[in-house]
Amino acid sequence: MTAPYVPDPADPAVPHPTSSTQPPPSAMQHDASEAEGVARGRVSDGLHRGAEPTPALHADDFDFPAPRRRTRRRVEPQIALAPRAHYTPRQRLLLLDTWLRSKLPAQDFGALVGLSIHTLYLWKRRFEELGPAGLEDQRRGPQKGSRLSLETQRAILLMKQSHPEWGEDRIHDMLARTQGLGASPGAIGHYLQQEGYVVEQIPTRPHPERVQHFERSRPNELWQTDLFTFVLKRQNRRVHMVAFMDDHSRFIVGYGIHASSSGALVREVLEAAIANFGAPLEVLTDNGTQYHTWRGKSAFTALLERRGIKQIVARPRHPQTLGKVERFWGTLWRECVERAVFLDLDDARRRIGHFIDHYNFQRTHSGIDGLVPADRFFAAAPQVLATLRQRVEANARQLAQHGMPRKSFYLTGRVGDANISLHAEGERVVLTKTDGTREEVDLAAPGRRADEPEVTQELPPPIAVQGVLRDHEGTQDDDELSAPGSSPLDDALRDLAEQLRDSRDDDDDALDAEVQP
Repeated sequence: MTAPYVPDPADPAVPHPTSSTQPPPSAMQHDASEAEGVARGRVSDGLHRGAEPTPALHADDFDFPAPRRRTRRRVEPQIALAPRAHYTPRQRLLLLDTWLRSKLPAQDFGALVGLSIHTLYLWKRRFEELGPAGLEDQRRGPQKGSRLSLETQRAILLMKQSHPEWGEDRIHDMLARTQGLGASPGAIGHYLQQEGYVVEQIPTRPHPERVQHFERSRPNELWQTDLFTFVLKRQNRRVHMVAFMDDHSRFIVGYGIHASSSGALVREVLEAAIANFGAPLEVLTDNGTQYHTWRGKSAFTALLERRGIKQIVARPRHPQTLGKVERFWGTLWRECVERAVFLDLDDARRRIGHFIDHYNFQRTHSGIDGLVPADRFFAAAPQVLATLRQRVEANARQLAQHGMPRKSFYLTGRVGDANISLHAEGERVVLTKTDGTREEVDLAAPGRRADEPEVTQELPPPIAVQGVLRDHEGTQDDDELSAPGSSPLDDALRDLAEQLRDSRDDDDDALDAEVQP
């Protein structure tokens, strides 16, 4: 058995407990922990070997020497970097000229004058592009103002000045569609704010209930119809207008303007629209007497039943159900009827028909993703969107390279079941078919062209389908109005009175002949 470890007081390696040399408190705590660890190791070792445990040794029973402290160390000296020198444009020009004349590599020359190779090559590139002006001090930080191109800025400003009621989204859609320029609505708003336009806070009133939106998934599934009235200013004459709108595309399939709001006018416009675009599955109407009656069956309902069309009648006193066609009436009033002065009823029919053509084929609609109604109605929306994206990308590349976009021209649609795309490439017009084949027409090719026809003063007929009520005796809406107090029946009554007078005279003559002997 191994005897337990007992320190020898005579051993010079072991400090005496009564020594007057006292280590610092931190050293004592560190060395005490080491002594306790040694003591615990000794005790555990003795127990492992089967020996009896000995009393634990404490650090307070010994005097340990103070640890050695280092207050200095050797390190590499830090080289203080010189402040970055600021060169004037003249100094930059002299350094660049010296470097180019020396024929030294950029790294060697830069080490001599304290410049990096990136700075030298940057000065060289700016000098080659802009000349001595490229070595002027450049403004640091982000660029102030709009980053749109000058051509896009001019187009935005012209559109806003021509149409003050247009918002950022409408200008964004019209830029992409008419000129092939790309600008986000946010960038358009920032530029207009830079030009002095401010956002006008218009007080609104809360809606009593949330508006529920609906839209059919395909054209000719549902038509909406409604009546609208306005006054011809020159004649002080009130006229009535009816329109049928496709619910899916907002395409006006038919319209009619007449002196009276009769049910015959509504039925005539419906027949004309069906003859041109086919019959819809459903027709949404209000509770007007032209469409619906509380007793029996109206003539309009009977016409729909004969054609197999379902009629949906809106809730009374709830015009929101016919919100799409009501919105069209507001657009027609603000953009056409309110400003126009029509000569007569026929002039109103022609000019409103041209506005409907503009509405159907040119005016973008925010409710159908910035398309025009014809794109959706003729199922050409995917082809139109793809063409618009290509035009924007092509014009953006042209603007970046040459600074001025080319004149935009495109035509996309469907002919029967085939999709076609017509666009311009320089002096050529290219027709692309569904299978990808291309046909090109060179507009700059030599040769005779047909003489342009003389321009007439008469308005061409509109493309929009118009239903004209057949005039009957006593119901015609001629431009020549009857005199006050007169009636179209006056002539007929006058002829009848003359016939009765003649017949009475003949009877009197016959009676006199019988009385004479």
